[in-house]
This record gives sequence, C-alpha cells and structure tokens, in this order.
Amino acid sequence: MSGGLESGNRNPMMNLQNAANEIYHEYLLASKTFASFNSAHEGWAVIREEVDELWDEIKKKKAKRSIAAMREEAKQIGAMALRFMLDICD
Repeated sequence: MSGGLESGNRNPMMNLQNAANEIYHEYLLASKTFASFNSAHEGWAVIREEVDELWDEIKKKKAKRSIAAMREEAKQIGAMALRFMLDICD
C-alpha cells in the first residue's frame, strides 16, 4: 500500500485514515510481541533505530529507493511513538 506525493497519490484524507490504521495495527502487533518500554531512554533508542532505518532507505538514489520500505519504516516510527506515549507518558 503506497501513498503520499512521491508516489503520485494526492488524496490526503483517505491516506490519513489508511496511515493511522496501519500505525494502529503495527502498534498492536508490537505490543503483543515485545514488552513495554522500561524507560524513556529505551523508548528513544527504539524510535531512533526506526528513524535510522528510514534514513538508510531515504539516502538511496531515487531509482533504488523503495516507497514500500519507506512506508514500512514510517509506520514503525509512528507505532513506536504511540507506544512511547502510552508506556512512558501515561
């Protein structure tokens, strides 16, 4: 499932709902698979790892860059940010 301006899809309201649903489901999967964050430092480290993985994909030449891989990493960043909010900030 791809979206965003780079892929030519310009329906932001539909994309917002799709993206939010993807993040929510990724959050649920991660919550079942991994224990809660033990500290803000751990949460930051997990988010940073996901950001680094997105950055690795972004740095590739456009012809070799994968929209699907970038979307997957962005989804994981969103899910981990949500998890940080719930595990650490609540």
